[in-house]
This record gives sequence, C-alpha cells and structure tokens, in this order.
Amino acid sequence: MSIKDNYHAIKDQLPTDVQLVAVSKTHPASAVQEVYDLGQKVFGENKVQELMEKSPLLPEDIQWHLIGHLQTNKVKYIAPFIDTIQSVDSEKLLTEINKESGKNNRTIKVLLQVKIAAEDSKFGLEISEARELFQQYTDGNFPHVEITGLMGMATFTEDEQQIRREFLTLKSLFDELNKLKTLNTLSMGMSDDFPIAIECGANSVRVGSAIFGRRDYSK
Repeated sequence: MSIKDNYHAIKDQLPTDVQLVAVSKTHPASAVQEVYDLGQKVFGENKVQELMEKSPLLPEDIQWHLIGHLQTNKVKYIAPFIDTIQSVDSEKLLTEINKESGKNNRTIKVLLQVKIAAEDSKFGLEISEARELFQQYTDGNFPHVEITGLMGMATFTEDEQQIRREFLTLKSLFDELNKLKTLNTLSMGMSDDFPIAIECGANSVRVGSAIFGRRDYSK
C-alpha cells in the first residue's frame, strides 16, 4: 500500500478524539510533506539532529513532537520551535527545558515519560518520580513549561495481557495526577499496539512504520 493508503487506513481506525502523531523518523522530508498534504499536522521525531535537518524544509505550521530520548545539551536547539517534548524522563531535563523555554519567551508543552515496560532498554521516570516531579510543577516550579500529560511505551511482546496491564498502569497514574491539575494528553501506543492503547484510555498515539513503511536505519 502507498503512504496515502496507509495513512487513511490508520485514520479510519482512530476515534475522532484520539490524536495521531505521525512518526517520521528516518524518513525524508518529502514523505512528511506527502502526509502533511493529506491533512496531517502533528509529526514526531526521535533525534534532534534529524528534526533540525527536516524542519526548515517543511511547512511552518507543523506541530513537531520530540518523542525520543533527549539529552539536556540539545534542548537549546529545538526550544525555539518545538511544540511538545513527549520524553521528559528526569528532573534535570525538565529544568533545562524550562530554562531554554524562558530564554525563548515560550511555554513548551511536555509529557512526563513514565517507565511502564519490563525492558531495561526503555527510558522513563519511575511512578514515584513522576508523582514527585508533577507535585513540584503544581507547586509553581518550572513556570516556562506546561505538563500536558504522560507518555509511556509498553514492553515489546506478543503478550497482549501484559501490554494491557502496562497501559492501564499509566492510565491509573494519569487519572491520579489529573485530579491535582488538569491533564489532556495520554500518549500510549505505536504501530503494533495502538488499538490496545486506545482501549486502555490513550488519546494520543505515535504511529510511524504503519504509515511510512519500514525504517531505514542505515542512514
């Protein structure tokens, strides 16, 4: 199937209240433009360097989401234009985003990335750390960021019950924190597991290969 067919197939599966983040990592700007021309405005990238290379070639009204692990020394490069940083996995990183956001007279939206998977390779805050960081935010720290929700990745497994348990763990934390201060984004689910994520309460999904095809990691 073509990128156009893939995109429409995914959109047809999503409830109207679920945001699609089209993950364009390793794919050229021309592919992003093709999906943009179909009406998609929100795109996700994993790496700062790739995002910096693509963004000048594409329409200014694209809402870029950084979804990969972010090093503090690279925040300054994306702070002038990034819409949302979904991968805030430490107090140190949130502090740096707050600093660079202030320098640019902006308020950057962020999601706290919570480690729900059983895999050591996954990044993210422990649930207790996420609670503590969110409490600091509600106390008035980090005035130049807006924590709009949570993000998490389930274990890469064919065990759907495990995936469901992990997503429901994040949904429970989302509901808990939402009572302290209103949150609007629960980002869970990728190409292989987004239907389960939506069942578990996700209202934002990150879909790449199911739209753009297999990634070429040799580049």
